[in-house]
Amino acid sequence: RTKRPAAAFRSRRCFLNESHCAARGLTCEVFMQNRTSNYDIMRSAAAKLFLSYDQEEMIRKLSLVHDDTWLYLPLVGRMYRIDRKTGSVTWSPDGFQTAFAADFEAAMTLYDVLCYSKSDCHPAHAFANLNSFSSLRLGNLPENGFLQGPTASFTGKALAAACRALSGKRLDGGDVAYELALLPFLSVVLRFWEADEEFPSSLQILVDQNVLDFMHYETLMYAMIHLLRRLREEECVALR
Repeated sequence: RTKRPAAAFRSRRCFLNESHCAARGLTCEVFMQNRTSNYDIMRSAAAKLFLSYDQEEMIRKLSLVHDDTWLYLPLVGRMYRIDRKTGSVTWSPDGFQTAFAADFEAAMTLYDVLCYSKSDCHPAHAFANLNSFSSLRLGNLPENGFLQGPTASFTGKALAAACRALSGKRLDGGDVAYELALLPFLSVVLRFWEADEEFPSSLQILVDQNVLDFMHYETLMYAMIHLLRRLREEECVALR
């Protein structure tokens, strides 16, 4: 397998902090000025890196649907395709009769899973709290801080409808609990508690114990941002 140039994805760490701050409603002048250009640069670099990898190995290890032009990989209930010649990532709601550019977090998640995942990657089918990975890998995401902004306005009824729309499997525990397919081969578990007179609402995310065999920790944060965005989209539909 082609050795991965270290700088191409390690530079993402600073963007994790920016995404984290943005999710909590925080901004800074440099971030706002450079966000578009830096994100475009990172995405372009990741696409070029993708093209340097053995695509047949990607197909084999992840059992990808593919043809001569595209690799196909669903992410959080939405089908994506990656152009095998340019590395561009698009998604479609209608079998690619129409197509839209993937958002930054979705594209970076897919690139990393395709390029970084170990040759023998496989899910553990056992779950660990997302916070446990934070303390092990970076130690700079405070307890619940990463989720505080994105989950503050969730409601149990609408969140349950969003999980059902994403073909989630209902579980016990919490006011709302579902297992969702992050990727076809990798699930996450969500447990949500409504706010009451003593405590604010709370969302717990559990990820597969082998998730870091599929992606870097920084990419896991991108995947979670995308997951929360998809839940919010489906929740908005449910509230109409």
